[in-house]
Amino acid sequence: MAEFDIHAFYRRYIAELNAHRFDRMDQFINDQVILNGRPGTRDDVVAVQRADIDAVPDFHWEVQEFLVDGDRAAVRAINTGTPVKEWLGVSPSGASFEIVEYAIYQLRDGRFVQMTALHDTEAAKRQLRSEA
Repeated sequence: MAEFDIHAFYRRYIAELNAHRFDRMDQFINDQVILNGRPGTRDDVVAVQRADIDAVPDFHWEVQEFLVDGDRAAVRAINTGTPVKEWLGVSPSGASFEIVEYAIYQLRDGRFVQMTALHDTEAAKRQLRSEA
């Protein structure tokens, strides 16, 4: 059996996110998952992802750093986009955002079982309000 390549796995995950192919998330996210410290399901994660894309159709994730320690991975990514609907409580104005996201994952049997993401929502709001 071939060894699991977490780097290739994560590159595929980000490619699917950026292509907005949420119907393929079963390849990456376990049925039951801990999402930001709370029990949830893959459907819960996908619902959040779909809502973001509904409001920000050009939402894009670009991985800057990717570190692995056993069954855990840490990522620093740049998130960009231009909302076309209200997002984060801010009405669309044509303004775009660029923020850093830090994410920590735990994998089991080749899928995420724990997903934690942290990003500066206030920085995104300031940019969208053109207060940057």
